[in-house]
Amino acid sequence: MTLSLEEPKTAPRWRHFLRHAVEMAVAMLVGMELLAPIWAAAFGKALDSPEMAAFVAATDMTVAMTVWMLYRGHGRARVLEMAAAMYVPYLLVLIPFWLGVFPGEDVLMGGHALMLPAMAIAMLIHRREYSLPHGSAHGDHRVHPLIGVLGRRAPTWIALAMSMGDWSDPAAPMPWLMLLLPSAYLIFGVIRGSFHDRRMLAIQIAGFFLYLALAVVAANVEPEAAVWVIAAGWGSHAVWDFVHHRLDAVAPRWWSEWCGVVDLVIAVAIVFFL
Repeated sequence: MTLSLEEPKTAPRWRHFLRHAVEMAVAMLVGMELLAPIWAAAFGKALDSPEMAAFVAATDMTVAMTVWMLYRGHGRARVLEMAAAMYVPYLLVLIPFWLGVFPGEDVLMGGHALMLPAMAIAMLIHRREYSLPHGSAHGDHRVHPLIGVLGRRAPTWIALAMSMGDWSDPAAPMPWLMLLLPSAYLIFGVIRGSFHDRRMLAIQIAGFFLYLALAVVAANVEPEAAVWVIAAGWGSHAVWDFVHHRLDAVAPRWWSEWCGVVDLVIAVAIVFFL
């Protein structure tokens, strides 16, 4: 198969380039959030050293970015270049630290500051590839089954990364925030035209009033009881999300997956840790 690097006709090239950059940045953040507890459990106080902190940060971002780039169809050469863009900036900052002319507490920040231009340079060198839709530069690429599974569950990993704080500092959301849960489906349903099915519209409206009732109850009972009402609301909405995800109904599947994981984490954290 001949690889085509012609300008895509379906969207401006800069949009594809920007999307590649944003997705890799998100993967970096997700990797740092999800892998940090593993490092903390394994090495504890050793992570306080600038060298170890720099190595861990670069490794966390590289692991997640590698998975995502392979899933999106980038070749090993591009992956290695981005890995270098993660590690080399920290090395450049550590050298003056070892020479005693750069403070250790600024090593991480300095590495992050150099990393962004390093990534930009790597992308600009191969801007034709990064300006194509995902997979276009390697149309016959084959993704390893494990990479495929991890990549397809991106909304789950993002949700887990965003909800990490609920494990370390659990808190019951305000009762009225429960109204956001059914409201999102009503908004998606209107935007996507899902409510031509009147039965589906009736189900979503009934769900809204159910959560309105739960919010009213939670706002007017004792705090100890309110916590359980709130947990029940978020937990039941996780089931709602997963059913909609399974049926591919009303909301996009990525939203149902992401929202379901967030809802479940909040409910579980309230029940077991609050």
